[in-house]
Parts: sequence; structure tokens; C-alpha cells
Amino acid sequence: MNPVRHVEGRTAALRLENLDTDQIMPKQFLRGIDKRGLRDGLLYDLRFDGEGRERADFVLNRPAYAGVSVLIGGNNFGCGSSREHAVWGLQQAGIRAVVAPGFGEIFYSNAMGNGLLLVALPEADVRRLMDEADAVPGNAVSIDVATLTLRGAGGVEARFDMLPRHQRMLLEGLDAIGLSMTYRDRIDAFAQAHWAAQPWLKDVARPAAGPLNASA
Repeated sequence: MNPVRHVEGRTAALRLENLDTDQIMPKQFLRGIDKRGLRDGLLYDLRFDGEGRERADFVLNRPAYAGVSVLIGGNNFGCGSSREHAVWGLQQAGIRAVVAPGFGEIFYSNAMGNGLLLVALPEADVRRLMDEADAVPGNAVSIDVATLTLRGAGGVEARFDMLPRHQRMLLEGLDAIGLSMTYRDRIDAFAQAHWAAQPWLKDVARPAAGPLNASA
């Protein structure tokens, strides 16, 4: 995963409360066994009508918002099912950060584990950022992960909170496994002490595994 230390980009307001992962990435785009092509499914039912025609009034279909990389969303953004495809689709579409008053818990963990920056701010700040994005299409924000600060071109300046482990994952470009492996020495030391105190438990399944592997 690439480090995420600073995000600066153009914004668009999605004035939708409780935007769930089924809306972010509809089920018909989950048929593949890899991550390819998810950009096409992002917010599909909001972007297109029942005949597959673009909805001209949807913010991300408007030419003035081309190249947006920061979404300003409503509360409980990313609620619903645990599908990680919602995060991957946002990233494939060029979205690097989402700012909202709150996020679905599983979506938040999936996003942070994939390097998609999520920023939770008070509703008053979010509304102001939305208003600025509507008034000046592409109004930019700058987000610094090291200092946990957001600055908007229209004057919004706010601090936000983040768990230390999520901040470290972003700054160092670590996913959950990568973060775990930074403790490899401590994990190995624990294992050695465990086997030394209880040697009868080490490789307890090996005798059974041999015949099973042979028969396979």
C-alpha cells in the first residue's frame, strides 16, 4: 500500500445521509473474482437512470466536477454490508478521501486498511464544506495526516481524530498484515516462550496432517 501523508484535491458534495455500501457499489458489479472494473459500478443507480442514461443532475456527472478526488458526504457514510468493493470502487474512480460527520464502522476499517482516507468532522464544518463545493465547483481542500488537520480553500480549518494505528498505517503505507508484521520480533519471542512452557502443544497436528496430505 502506498503511504498517504497528504491529500489535496477538488471536492464534490454528496448530500445523502446513510449512503450505504449497496448504493456505493451495487451487487451486480460483485460478480468478478478480482478488483477490476469496479469504477464502472460506483454509485451506479445514482449516476444512471433505469435505461442506463446519465442523470444530468447528479453532481459527479456534471462537467464542472470532473477530476474530483475528495467527497463531502452525509452522516453514516458507508453503512450497510461489509463489501470491500465499495472502497475499491471509490479508489478506482480517483477518490482519495471522504469527509463526513460519521462513517459505517466496517466501511471505516476497510477504507483505512486500503489507504482511503476518511475524515470525520462536526456537522457544521461538513455543511460548510458542502456549501463551498456547491458554490465553487472543484473548491479544493488540503488534508494532512501527520497533523490531523483539514484546510478548505473557502476558509474552513479543522482538526480531526484518528486511532494511532490507523494514522501509522496511512503514513507508512501498511495494511493490517503489514502492521502486524512490524511486530514480528515480539511475535516470534512470544511463540518461543509459549512452546518452551508447553512443548507438548507444538506441532500437535503434524502426525494427522501427514496421512491426510498423502491421501490427497
